[in-house]
Amino acid sequence: MQKVKVSNQCEEKSKSKVTFCSATTHILNVSKHGMRLLDTININYKDSIRKIELCEGDLTRLSNAESFDLLVISAFPNDYIPTPTSLIGSLYSRGLNVSLLSKVKEIDLRKIFSCWLSIKINPNDYSGIQFNRILCFEPLVKNLSPPELVGDIFQSLLPMTEQYKIRSIAMPILATGDAMFPIQKMLSVILESSINWLKLGLDLDTIKIVAYNEQQAKTAKLIFNDYKEKEQLKHTHKIKRDFKYDYFISYSHKNSDEAKILLDSLLKKSSSTKVFFDKNSLKAGHAWQQELFEALDDCKQIFTLLSPEYLDSKVCKEEYHIAYYRQRESDLNIMLPVYLYSANLPTYMKMIQYHDCREGATDKLFDLVNNHI
Repeated sequence: MQKVKVSNQCEEKSKSKVTFCSATTHILNVSKHGMRLLDTININYKDSIRKIELCEGDLTRLSNAESFDLLVISAFPNDYIPTPTSLIGSLYSRGLNVSLLSKVKEIDLRKIFSCWLSIKINPNDYSGIQFNRILCFEPLVKNLSPPELVGDIFQSLLPMTEQYKIRSIAMPILATGDAMFPIQKMLSVILESSINWLKLGLDLDTIKIVAYNEQQAKTAKLIFNDYKEKEQLKHTHKIKRDFKYDYFISYSHKNSDEAKILLDSLLKKSSSTKVFFDKNSLKAGHAWQQELFEALDDCKQIFTLLSPEYLDSKVCKEEYHIAYYRQRESDLNIMLPVYLYSANLPTYMKMIQYHDCREGATDKLFDLVNNHI
């Protein structure tokens, strides 16, 4: 170990007249450069193979050959202090100031998806930096923890991959540094989300998950290998599928009465109908997020009960986006949107034909079940 004085690095965004500068003396491990590939999970999607790579190394000391498009970092709300133990601190030591980047965000999706995207970065201006943008995972929701919100990262990327030409991303094992969440918990949810969204069609070629030292890498390899074996087993036994459920009902719990009416109508029409209804179907003590993901992927059709409460629910919106991606990548009519109560629907929700049951018109729910499905 030796002290290295990092030279001033400056980058300007002309419109805002904001200058990115930092000068600091930081202790760097100069003997260790770049990333070492530890293992890979291959995800088959249509005619292509997408990769989730587990690596060990320093995301701020990379060679040209190790470049990728987007670095995902995590931060406390509006807190970008470059502490010595954080990735934000390591970036600062290379001359890249996340606090200043946050003042000129390209797009701010924190209220919806807990993330913001930086403006474009010129890697040539920073030693060891080999990416073009930063996506900062910065949950603002007080009653939900980072493990419960990791899916937001991938949802925020859905509109970005094409618009900003993002094909490869890298991230540390998020929220395990200063936030001190357990590696086992965070890596598991990162892997689950990565695997599920790549299977659904998230347009990325590579996701790199990077452990920062040998001890973290040792723990990460065991977890990663478990997920790799599960995926290999699924691929080996993949045959023409029979869906576990006929329908999945996605709804806000504030609209439980209407959802129950829909459920009862479906079962009354045919007692053999298999419906995933979370109050009845989720097993106590299980990883509910993964169970929801699997159920959404293992049903023929998905009802989405649209309302203001639905739009306010992070879980509901994630369920909707999963259904949306399944339909986009399929020849089947998977989505069955039900417009339950008037709401300010995003344009992409309006574009899919819905069954109008405003304002909570139960007779129209009966009509939907009996005459339209």
